[in-house]
Amino acid sequence: MTLKQALSRAQEILVASGIEDATLECKLLLRHALKISLVQLYQNLNQELSPEQDETFWNLIKRRLSHEPTAYITRHCEFYGLDFYIDPRALIPRPESELLVEEALKFASKHPARKNYPRLIVEVGVGSGAIAITLALHLPQAKIYAVDVSATALEVAAINCQRHRVGNQVQLLLGNMLEVLPESVDLIVANLPYIRDSEIEELSPEIQLFEPRIALAGGKDGLDKIRQLCRQVGDRLRPDGCLLVEIGLEQARSVTISLRSLFPSAQVKVMPDLSGIDRIVSLRLTRNCSDAKLVTQVPPQD
Repeated sequence: MTLKQALSRAQEILVASGIEDATLECKLLLRHALKISLVQLYQNLNQELSPEQDETFWNLIKRRLSHEPTAYITRHCEFYGLDFYIDPRALIPRPESELLVEEALKFASKHPARKNYPRLIVEVGVGSGAIAITLALHLPQAKIYAVDVSATALEVAAINCQRHRVGNQVQLLLGNMLEVLPESVDLIVANLPYIRDSEIEELSPEIQLFEPRIALAGGKDGLDKIRQLCRQVGDRLRPDGCLLVEIGLEQARSVTISLRSLFPSAQVKVMPDLSGIDRIVSLRLTRNCSDAKLVTQVPPQD
């Protein structure tokens, strides 16, 4: 069987099983089985698979048919044009989260670091480290804290820090959001769990069976962790600082209400993703904003 024939047959099988993007996934799995690039794949479509290669490829297809995500099978995922290591210890980075990076870079470009005073950033819920590392590579003068409550997720982030050689720039911290942050920062970026508990069972088998639930479940309305973060911001955010939080469908109003109750003088905005869905809520503290010092006086919201 040639590479072209194997791709065609595998695609038919994945499509029949209801797997989306079957063509792309088959190419990724075949390249992984043969350890070749996309260019090499196209150059050798008429090449015959050896018995060993054939067995390896179809074993990968079987794993995909059991709903194991391709990213976990290949141990690779792409985010913001970069390649990251990934395994079931951490959530697979989503394209929607690239908007967090874009908004963070916009903020950094409009608010350059002061001379001899490095820009300080924290990512909360770092997972695989994709967002923190991407920011580090685009902002080489910044110091970035990367916080997660999951020690195993931080192990994946450590692998990616080493792969992209940002270990001296990104400091991994284990703990509950901003409680472990050693100093106030200019920018807080957060991609926390925001799936409603009632919706977990409606997710695809790929997510339910393989991705870490701790990185998904956000409580009754999906906002438990996000509200907790908002209450922690306090004096952790410097004057003129910015908070960027990724949210889910129909959560913008609740999050903006929470932030405005905590920071009445701050600027709160909502940014949609490419599909027009409200995806990012931002909080900007102006230099004359004293709300941050009052945050602990606001009762927790359930």
